[in-house]
Amino acid sequence: MTDEELKEIVASIAVEHRELVVAQKETDRQLKETDHQLKVQAKETDRQLKETDHQLKVQAKETDRQLKAQAVEAEHDRREMRKSNRELGKQIGGLANKFGSFTEGLALPSMQQILRSQFNMEVVSPSVRVKKGDEELEVDVLSYANSTLNEVYVVEVKSHLRDDGIDQLSGIVNRFRHFFPEHKDKKLYGIMAAVEMSNRLKERVLSKGFYAAKISDEVFSIDVPAQFHPKAY
Repeated sequence: MTDEELKEIVASIAVEHRELVVAQKETDRQLKETDHQLKVQAKETDRQLKETDHQLKVQAKETDRQLKAQAVEAEHDRREMRKSNRELGKQIGGLANKFGSFTEGLALPSMQQILRSQFNMEVVSPSVRVKKGDEELEVDVLSYANSTLNEVYVVEVKSHLRDDGIDQLSGIVNRFRHFFPEHKDKKLYGIMAAVEMSNRLKERVLSKGFYAAKISDEVFSIDVPAQFHPKAY
């Protein structure tokens, strides 16, 4: 190998070395730039995550505040509704009592006339209450005669007759002699007087052997068919 050829080989190696050094430096530069970009992106991602976490915490606090406020408002509304229901119940109860008292007051003069003129009763007593031990019995109108008739009538007065009103009168006649032993030898009859009485309920009243009384022009009158036979309890 000549000196010239050796010089060319050395020169070629030197060129390749320089190119390799340059390439290595470029690679290092690109790696540093990529690392810098990754760090910048990581910081931005971390910032965004922190910001999102903060927003979620703020939203969670606001949602919790709203839910608590709604719960307080709902509880307030429930209390107001319960209060209103109690007041309404008192008003309805008072109205029912007033209407019941009005009906009973309306029925009394008519019943007195009926019991005395049609049934020849001697005693007519409104709103009779009796108590024996822990038991009580209330009769809207109690009427009886101690003469040769020897009969007693109990009158139940309703504004709007329902089935339980008929059951109530049945209970009264069935328990009557327990509370009024002084009338144990008398024939006992029941009268159901109502401002409103459907045909079905009237049929049930008559099937029990009770007299039915209806109202017309604010006056009660006995309303039974000609073939009706009252039941003596």
